[in-house]
Amino acid sequence: MSSQVVVGTQWGDEGKGKIVDVLAENADMVVRFQGGDNAGHTVIVNGKKHVLHLLPSGVLHEDGLCIIGPGVVCNPFVLLEEMSQLEKSGLSTQHIIVSDRAHILMPYHCYQDELEEAAASNKIGTTKKGIGPCYSDKYARHGIRFHELKDFEHFKKRVAECLEFKNKLFVNVYNAKPMDEKKIIEDFEKIYSKIVPMIKETTSIVNDAIDEGKTVLFEGAQACMLDINYGTYPYVTSSSPTSAGVTEGAGIAPSKIDKVVGVVKAYSTRVGEGPFVTELEDEQGQWIRDHGHEFGATTGRPRRCGWLDLVVVKHANMLNGLTDIVLTKIDVLTGLDTIKVCVGYDIDGKVVDHVPSDQAEVGRARPVYKEFPGWKEDITKIEKKEDLPKECLDYIEFIEQYTKVPVSLISVGPDRVNNIYVNEIK
Repeated sequence: MSSQVVVGTQWGDEGKGKIVDVLAENADMVVRFQGGDNAGHTVIVNGKKHVLHLLPSGVLHEDGLCIIGPGVVCNPFVLLEEMSQLEKSGLSTQHIIVSDRAHILMPYHCYQDELEEAAASNKIGTTKKGIGPCYSDKYARHGIRFHELKDFEHFKKRVAECLEFKNKLFVNVYNAKPMDEKKIIEDFEKIYSKIVPMIKETTSIVNDAIDEGKTVLFEGAQACMLDINYGTYPYVTSSSPTSAGVTEGAGIAPSKIDKVVGVVKAYSTRVGEGPFVTELEDEQGQWIRDHGHEFGATTGRPRRCGWLDLVVVKHANMLNGLTDIVLTKIDVLTGLDTIKVCVGYDIDGKVVDHVPSDQAEVGRARPVYKEFPGWKEDITKIEKKEDLPKECLDYIEFIEQYTKVPVSLISVGPDRVNNIYVNEIK
């Protein structure tokens, strides 16, 4: 029994959803600890695709409790829509609860996000889901938490207070129309009876489970390079999707984390703006995009693609304290004659092996590559590591040597069964 954290080591879209789904089979509880519905986790079960934005990927296992934690900014309308889609697929949603400390992502947050991005000269590439404005209100102490929804009269007063300020912002700064307070209240009245029974004090529930020796799985959204402190700022998200973010976002002590599983995609992708050292803006990049089906689960945007950047993965290991690596989508590289891996950044003639904080430096960086021969064999049906092509094994071994973290699971296909288990991480 243990508490496990699953984190992304790159810019997101590493396949965390699938890995959480796999590990959740043996978990008593799955906890989402940060982010909002700007994330997109795709889980394929028996050939059927489920795209989740707000719910933890572990929700597909109905035996365990599924918690949206205090660090999440939760749009209740999106939550109910996702639950409805699962129910239409014949799945239960009775095991889902929402922390009373989680912040409610309000309609005016989405509107503000759209207006801010449209007015910005230096665009971040936001998904316009209202995540940044909601977190801004949280830390400015203007946010509305889920426990406030229980007393609906109190909730209406809080909406009136907040919207009065927001409408001044919309009208006077962005020259836009104000939002209708009555419409917002009416919409919340319609969902009140569905949302309120789900609201619980989750911090004690999670800690009690760990103290009782149960297996608790913590899942974040986005990834290390989008961390508000240590990512490619300002092209980042508004929270900390690292193992440290679990303590804040779920309410547990650092000493209660037993394993930190870093999900590493066998190549690199990112969505949105910002420097990307190994980006391939050529036919090779398009080949990876096409073979990897690299289009955003939330926005549908084509993902920027490039070779694996081990400087980034090393950075993620330093920040997260990885105990295991799960290597995903290595099957996508099948068919290439040569595969490259970035092992350093050449910045103005000096080679460094760490991620600079100054994005202007990152923008000037040129990748220092190590090359590997590719393989042609189909590996999607392979179940044992030793049966992989030698070239594939050499690639995996180098990743372990460079990062000093064991690759404990290798994903060789999109379905939950397409995995090679190397070391026990359950």
